[in-house]
Amino acid sequence: MEYNTTRNHLIMREYGRHVQRMIEHIMKIEDPERRQRNAYAVIELMGFLNPHLKNVEDFRHKLWDHLFLISDFTLEVKSPYPIPTRETLKARPNPLPYPKRHPRFSHLGKNLETVIDKALSEEEQEKRQGFANAIAYYMKLAYNNWHKEIVHDDAIQSELTNITNGQLTFTNTPYVKAYRQQEARDNRSGGGGYGKPRNKFQQRNNGGGGNNNNNRRNDNRDNRGGGGGNFKKKRF
Repeated sequence: MEYNTTRNHLIMREYGRHVQRMIEHIMKIEDPERRQRNAYAVIELMGFLNPHLKNVEDFRHKLWDHLFLISDFTLEVKSPYPIPTRETLKARPNPLPYPKRHPRFSHLGKNLETVIDKALSEEEQEKRQGFANAIAYYMKLAYNNWHKEIVHDDAIQSELTNITNGQLTFTNTPYVKAYRQQEARDNRSGGGGYGKPRNKFQQRNNGGGGNNNNNRRNDNRDNRGGGGGNFKKKRF
């Protein structure tokens, strides 16, 4: 009886103990050609045991890297891909530079400043006016999302004038669709939110109690059977 505590460390559990033993056996083979053939056979077995790797880009490259990782980078076979080393496996990536941006108007964000600078550098008057209208629409939309209340166009124009030193002026009225739809719902429901939901167990008939189909069925039975009708059964 052999317990797991007496066995060597299982490097990659997703492949199991048998694959690791096969790789350990390949490492003991002295013939290079035979060792190479067995390595290809183990690669095919590893791909069969993990079919989800086929959806990964360069999955065969990943299988070869796992082969060398299980052998502790000591297996001497030819690989169609660059052979990894222990140093490249434990190497840490270089830290990414974090963008340090300090927007002048934090409530509007840094991207709007970029759009404003592009609008101020535009020489064509029609495109410049289009930039101004789009900037005013975004400013009103941002105000509505954060404050949940109406903001007048004069306030938007005053803030836009303050930001651009009076160089941009919008000509259209910024129409924020989300707020207008909510305002229309409040007006329809009487100012108190949405209307009262209909009770699904509410009786739909106008009689208040019975069902019209049941009443018709009972009348037909009475007429056929003579129970309660005006006609009598004739004897022949």
